[in-house]
Amino acid sequence: MFKTTRDTFFAASLTLLGMLPTNAFSNSELQESAFWKSEVDSGDLPPVQDRIPSEPLVVDLTKKGRELGTPGGTLRTMVTRSKDIRQMVVYGYARLVGFDNNYELVPDILASFENEDNRKFTLKLREGHKWSDGSPFTSEDFRYWWEDVANNELLSPSGPPDFLLVEGQSPTVSFPDERTIVYEWENPNPSFLQSLAQARPPFIYRPSEFLKKYHEKFADSEELAFAVDDARVKSWAALHNKLDNLYKFDNHELPTLQPWLNASSGKKIRHNFVRNPYYHRIDTNGVQLPYIDVVEMEIVAPGLVAAKTNAGESDLQGRGLAFRDASILKKGEAEGGYTTLLWKTGVASQIAIYPNLNFSDDAWRDVLRDVRVRRALSLAIDRETINQALYFKLAKPGAMSVLPASPFYSEENAQSWAQFDPEQANALLDEAGLDQRDGNGIRKLPDGRPMELVIETAGERQEVENALQIVTDNWRDVGVKLVMRPLDRDILRNRVFSGNTMASVWFGWDDGIPQVHTSPAYLAPTDQVFLAWPKWGQFYQTGGDAGEPPDLPEAERLMTLAHDWEIAATDEERTAAWREMLDIHADQLYAIGILNGAPQPIVVSNRLRNVPEQAMWAWEPGAHFGIHRPDEFFFAD
Repeated sequence: MFKTTRDTFFAASLTLLGMLPTNAFSNSELQESAFWKSEVDSGDLPPVQDRIPSEPLVVDLTKKGRELGTPGGTLRTMVTRSKDIRQMVVYGYARLVGFDNNYELVPDILASFENEDNRKFTLKLREGHKWSDGSPFTSEDFRYWWEDVANNELLSPSGPPDFLLVEGQSPTVSFPDERTIVYEWENPNPSFLQSLAQARPPFIYRPSEFLKKYHEKFADSEELAFAVDDARVKSWAALHNKLDNLYKFDNHELPTLQPWLNASSGKKIRHNFVRNPYYHRIDTNGVQLPYIDVVEMEIVAPGLVAAKTNAGESDLQGRGLAFRDASILKKGEAEGGYTTLLWKTGVASQIAIYPNLNFSDDAWRDVLRDVRVRRALSLAIDRETINQALYFKLAKPGAMSVLPASPFYSEENAQSWAQFDPEQANALLDEAGLDQRDGNGIRKLPDGRPMELVIETAGERQEVENALQIVTDNWRDVGVKLVMRPLDRDILRNRVFSGNTMASVWFGWDDGIPQVHTSPAYLAPTDQVFLAWPKWGQFYQTGGDAGEPPDLPEAERLMTLAHDWEIAATDEERTAAWREMLDIHADQLYAIGILNGAPQPIVVSNRLRNVPEQAMWAWEPGAHFGIHRPDEFFFAD
């Protein structure tokens, strides 16, 4: 999409999203929401024509195959941790630039953007756009973040975020007028726009009018000192960072641009999110989105999500549900007043085992770094049996690779070392020098210890434990003892990051459907969250201050190819980098995928409209419900 000298916001992009020109409405055609009518009548809130931008984003729902909705109602949903109220930012999916249903990047909060050779990006804001508190949303909010937050050592000790650094250099950022922001780099930054569209957006802007009250450069020193003391924090910077949490979404006073704003304060079992009176999207009837007035998010124990959904206590639920819940959910549809949909999943692997190549035990580290061992462990897994037992053969057994929806899909890579072949697995383990066994038939490490491979899990998905039970039997047949250890998710990650975990199990890559414009950085040792190489990722993320440099040739090659993609001048060069990186992963098995494409149950109230019957459930790209635009969902009654 961005290979020409100068790309702009085309009318074709509007057609893809079902949008109309922004001048398609007169003020007389706009409809006031009943939810805010009393506030408007009392003078506490301006009328709708004074709240939305003069250039709103107009959505033609009929072109998208959806119904024009009626505003109102409360939507109930559930999460399992108090910090997961941030899912409202994920689901809301108001982004400067976002993905449409075809995974093309189109303006959303922005009125338009221009891309010149991936080196210069001009972002244009909507005239009259306002934050949820009515303060203007202008280039000053971008300037404030760039100059007074991202480049303030007290607020951002490590400087601007990595996605803005190209060849170690920060961009030149300018603000020609109140509606224009320009980012320029000497070298290409092809992942810039995609980064803005992430499920967890980087927020290169802030509500400056609100936050300046807590910044030493702008605030009254006495008032700021009082606020610091009242909040019981050590400094103004600590207070500013505590309040500056657009993603966490737990500060109900912080203005937002999302479709719903947090109306709850403090820790609660139920949080209410009410419609943003200044939201920038309207439908062709002049009705301001979102249609739904209130979202009620209840925090429940993980084991109760399916049961409470089955009882009809959620109007829209995907999070906290697994395929194993599908049968009981189907049985409860009549009494619960809902329908259970089965969406595709977008992760590269539903279940993947990550041998830790940075494990602190030297003997085990050497064993896990031997590709013959990883290949043998993969060949020894009976994926067909797991698919039958867990997913009634509805998933697709295979290695961890991209899915068929990606242009980089390769059937050869998808099946690399993924056949059930215990004989070859035994031969590879013998060849790797693990040919000695104890009296129980368990292979011995070179130092004489039994080959007991401990796999740590987050203990959140029963399907993982069930799959590992089958893998335990499979590996026992080739002389490897699997020991499963469930842990809390945060404890697990900390153990992996510190090098104390031998192996772990998680999903595969979040983005299993990458496109040409998708950065392949997550295939290289650039981040500790890829559980096979946490120390290598730390080394890159800290500029060498922590962790270990990659010391295997294939990993070093991945770093080179990720860099080649960043500086590539054409889509052909980017495609070549992608394909070679995927080939390396297929050959080296840094993560041992078991299967992919397992259906995700999505429970939808029979009253709720515009929820697609068939869709993709993916974190990246897509933000789970976000790409399907919950602001367009509505209750039929």
